Amino acid sequence: MTEADPPGSQVSRSESADIAYFPASRRPDPPAIAFDRHELRQIMNLYGRMVSHGEWRDYAIDFLRDKAVFSIFRRASEMPLYRIVKDPALAQRQGAYSVLAPTGMILKRGHDLARVLQAIDKPVRVVV
Repeated sequence: MTEADPPGSQVSRSESADIAYFPASRRPDPPAIAFDRHELRQIMNLYGRMVSHGEWRDYAIDFLRDKAVFSIFRRASEMPLYRIVKDPALAQRQGAYSVLAPTGMILKRGHDLARVLQAIDKPVRVVV
């Protein structure tokens, strides 16, 4: 309604609006790398055994774009005791799986997860 229109009149005017076009949406992010069911079963079997022996108490799983990480803690407030890493980019070279110490040193790397996990699967010794 403008000043020239009499009061109470229902005049509709369409005003042109500026339309802003957004650039085409970017490609969706690739899915995160994850452990599959069989890999998690092997890791959780080892984790459960070590928890029952009182060695480990907590864990964390991170699924990133380029790798998956299973971190093992002695206490929740500490740095990880071990990190089990799945990095498919290294599958053709040294192997997709590796076990890292708290310092970042690679303890074992390979193509077979069961063999890599042997690096941290210490037998429990009973002292008599």
